[in-house]
Amino acid sequence: MIGFQPQFLDFRRGIRVGNLEDHERITRLLKLALEQRYGQSFVTERWGRGVYWQWIGYLARANREAKAVSNQASFGCAKFFLMMDTEEERFKCGMQVERGYITAPREHRHCQLAEDWDWHRLVRSLRADSAMAKELERLVRREEFWIDAGGESFYLAKYPGITAVRRALQAAPKNHWAGFQLYYPMTHEEVRRSTGADLVESMLAVFAEVTLAINLCMQIKIGD
Repeated sequence: MIGFQPQFLDFRRGIRVGNLEDHERITRLLKLALEQRYGQSFVTERWGRGVYWQWIGYLARANREAKAVSNQASFGCAKFFLMMDTEEERFKCGMQVERGYITAPREHRHCQLAEDWDWHRLVRSLRADSAMAKELERLVRREEFWIDAGGESFYLAKYPGITAVRRALQAAPKNHWAGFQLYYPMTHEEVRRSTGADLVESMLAVFAEVTLAINLCMQIKIGD
């Protein structure tokens, strides 16, 4: 039974995960669904504290374990994510790949880009006529997904092509955290009009849509 409710996506405070029963908690519902769909274990990551979190990520455990250098950290892994962007007032759901720092401050050396991060596969995939180029064209132009890349946003009305995405990532300052997100955005009105079960199904549908793209970035593959 799905007990998740639309009001658990709070556009002022974040994604509610605390003080809920198991069948209401989105972290558990999505993790179980992903593991059933792909037949493997997923690790749940989060950013936030207390009852409301701003960001939740799911990464394939096997992909992290495959990394010779970075198998104790999650930064190097492409992952599915949920995010409540309270500044933009958008709920975001999709996939992301982190670059971290190229030149990390001393206190964040563990977040510096390593040789086995999925980031390198992402960047190599961002070329004209590639499988990733075709997927981004489909998702942005037909399915109205958005891309956040190194501080720039691309969407249906502003998508010049994959070369612009690559340039945006290359232009991200080396001493700042950077990353890539491919996601479907939902407004407060869209969330309010949905049931909890509809929202859970929508999140899983978005994850299914970005599976090919995430597979192009990972050491291991998920799904068929």
